[in-house]
Amino acid sequence: MRRADPLRDGPAGGDDAQFMLIEWSDPGGATGPDRPIAGLHVHHEDDEAWYVLEGTLGFRIGDETIEAPAGSAVFAPRGTPHSYWNAGVGPARYILVVPPRIRSLIAALHEPGVTDYDAVWRAHASEMVTES
Repeated sequence: MRRADPLRDGPAGGDDAQFMLIEWSDPGGATGPDRPIAGLHVHHEDDEAWYVLEGTLGFRIGDETIEAPAGSAVFAPRGTPHSYWNAGVGPARYILVVPPRIRSLIAALHEPGVTDYDAVWRAHASEMVTES
């Protein structure tokens, strides 16, 4: 029988899965709409979703701004620019639901020595969005 591991110990789902569940947190006080956890970006081939466990997250999904308190779920369909931040004053904990390609993108962006971020985004069918 398989054992159920807490998400804080690592993602549920692997590189051969359709999606992965990852628990993340933000301590609060440092992010906001102008300084998001993840800047405005788009995944051309992958959907992304969040489930808020604690605190409140703020989102920009397309042209909409959303506040999501604990117990809320937010979905960003592929092809839709989106960003998110901790919208509260305290910590936020959340589940990120992504396909392995987005998990790989996140890991690649945080690799030491990365200099060509545009190439990393392109390699993962995604890109940062600049506003005009």
